[in-house]
Amino acid sequence: METAFFSYMPVKPLSESNPMDAKAPITQDVLTIPRKLPDGPRNLIGLSRDQIRDALIVAGTPEKQAKMRVGQIWQWIYHWGVRDFALMTNLAKDYRAMLADTFVIALPEVVTRQVSDDGTRKYLVRIAGGHEVEVVYIPETDRGTLCISSQVGCTLTCSFCHTGTQKLVRNLTTAEIVGQIMVARDDLGEWPEQGAPKDETRLLSNIVLMGMGEPLYNFENVRDAMKIAMDPEGISLSRRRITLSTSGVVPEIARTAQEIGCQLAISFHATTDEVRDRLVPINKRWPIAELLDALRDYPKVSNSERITFEYVMLDGVNDSDEDAQRLINLIKGIPAKINLIPFNEWPGAPYKRSSNNRIRKFADIIYKAGYASPIRTPRGEDIMAACGQLKSATERARKSKAQIAQETGL
Repeated sequence: METAFFSYMPVKPLSESNPMDAKAPITQDVLTIPRKLPDGPRNLIGLSRDQIRDALIVAGTPEKQAKMRVGQIWQWIYHWGVRDFALMTNLAKDYRAMLADTFVIALPEVVTRQVSDDGTRKYLVRIAGGHEVEVVYIPETDRGTLCISSQVGCTLTCSFCHTGTQKLVRNLTTAEIVGQIMVARDDLGEWPEQGAPKDETRLLSNIVLMGMGEPLYNFENVRDAMKIAMDPEGISLSRRRITLSTSGVVPEIARTAQEIGCQLAISFHATTDEVRDRLVPINKRWPIAELLDALRDYPKVSNSERITFEYVMLDGVNDSDEDAQRLINLIKGIPAKINLIPFNEWPGAPYKRSSNNRIRKFADIIYKAGYASPIRTPRGEDIMAACGQLKSATERARKSKAQIAQETGL
């Protein structure tokens, strides 16, 4: 499917818009492309209900009918998964013809699809401009989780993360974020059949914004995409089934609670500023104490049960008994669980995974302090689909272990 239907403006060099610079804007939405409406048919994917209504009125739909038409089209696209206006049979033929002449329903193009030995699926999808991002579907006995991306590349350069070795190219649009969900549902065959008995089983039951990029540096597009995913007349995912993972963009955390209200995960990974500065460089701008202050109000504002602290286990770096005890003291008073992640190695990585015994000991200390401390089972490692391994093929200029170590000071 052709997806290059957007018009582009040149992207400002990242050195001129560095989120680590205290004078830089908090979000990176200025980098989002497209910057203006395209010529020709407009893509309905990613538009809000109000935006679709306005577009229909401009196309000649009477204002009194527009709201009803939006509801009909919305259900066809997001509930039934229909891409052909001719199949929207509760609309008049001449109206369907008008829609086909004026609009398109276009998703990112699937370039490759890999299936791991454990059933994990990884999709490489191509978006406008020829860029590519990776999307991962993880099947489990009680759920199916889709890990989606919010940016092409990443600006945070976390030293343990393969994606972090790829520079930020641009933010994804709302359409490109929602499109990842729809592409996965296509592959899973999960759009309901008309006339079939209602089936509450969901193969894709959860979304995690843990793919490529920092979601809170693309806040507006992530928010708008999740509102579409949560709409009860479409994909209809509960906000409790959506988890946004951030490395700690402190000023956007309260906004996330108020405007999205999803579950929150923090890419934490260290118990001292000295170590976190090296692992997660955004810590230099918003250190641990400032981050934790921002987290204390999140559960009650968003009505979330607890915050997940993601903690990758790196041999000899952050996995000592002392680290475990400091972590317990740091999060005191915050409803939380600690998700321990065995490091997923990638070519040139400057770290090693903590031993299984060390991870279990760390988990036991946390558990005895009263916190859930599940150890994540690595999934999709054989297809480079595990946590921290995502990196699109077109941007995959590999660095040596020595180069990465030199850059991170480790």
